[in-house]
Amino acid sequence: MTLPLLGPLSLTGFQHLWWLALFVIIALALAGLYVMLQISARRRLQRFANTDLLDSVSPRRLGRRRHVAPALMAVALLVFAIALAGPTQDERIPRNRAVVMLVVDVSQSMMANDVDPTRLAAAQAASKKFVDELTPGINLGVISYAGTATVLVSPTTNRDASKRAIDSLQVADRTATGEAILTALTAINTVGAVIGGGDEPPPAHIVLFSDGKETVPANPDNPKGAYTAARAANDQGVPISTIAFGTPNGSVEVNGERVDVPVDDEMLKKISSLSGGDHYTASNLNELNRVYTTLQEQIGYETVRGDASAGWLRLGTLLAAAAALSALLINRRMPL
Repeated sequence: MTLPLLGPLSLTGFQHLWWLALFVIIALALAGLYVMLQISARRRLQRFANTDLLDSVSPRRLGRRRHVAPALMAVALLVFAIALAGPTQDERIPRNRAVVMLVVDVSQSMMANDVDPTRLAAAQAASKKFVDELTPGINLGVISYAGTATVLVSPTTNRDASKRAIDSLQVADRTATGEAILTALTAINTVGAVIGGGDEPPPAHIVLFSDGKETVPANPDNPKGAYTAARAANDQGVPISTIAFGTPNGSVEVNGERVDVPVDDEMLKKISSLSGGDHYTASNLNELNRVYTTLQEQIGYETVRGDASAGWLRLGTLLAAAAALSALLINRRMPL
């Protein structure tokens, strides 16, 4: 919960929970002492004062209003105890030590014009937008693949180099998805050794863009097959987010004949599942841009537990001030 001026008031986790336990003990002791003092004061008043005379001299009794200041102070102490307990909240911060490999299928089917102007041209436009919006500190690499995989740009924070590589994509024959994934894993391992900066390799992610299934090798479970590569990615802790792009009505011209190339996402679904990643589909440029925006939110940021005590401290201060003010206005003395 977030209140204006106060900031976030989170109760989702605590760093020093024992402060709350200590407050409960102290609060119970103070509450008992307050009740005893009230009972003692009432007895003294009944013993030594003439009630009728007291009513005529001071007809306006405070009644229950006299408890407002102590109650506010008690709540203020509770809020201060929460602040001391170290409340935490989820915070999204940009990743600065991570590797993302953008792997783009450039097989002949990517020239299908079921997506205006072609699948490949739309992919280039959306991919460059993704590059521009990706968190600046992330190291981004670009791989194109058809019958073989080629590293166009090794992981780098130079976004211009990545966009130039995307502009240079050219179609070729066949589709070696497994080889492309294995090539991406090699690039990730190489740059991970260079980046350093931690006890563990930097977090990595593969974004695989394609419109169909692997054609070489014929069996995706072969040593260089797509499923074998996806399992290797999972073993290395590198999820693969797959994007199936196109429609069931795609076709290309081959040797003067029209060949149907409907989008086929079954293999891409399994690749993402085997690697621990997510699968997306898009049939036009707008849908593809939305997919890339989702990926940017997932890949470009990490969620960490951050301190949320400031809001509670401000709230406690306001409550303590309200307690002091009500004591002066109602009880004519400070709530001590």
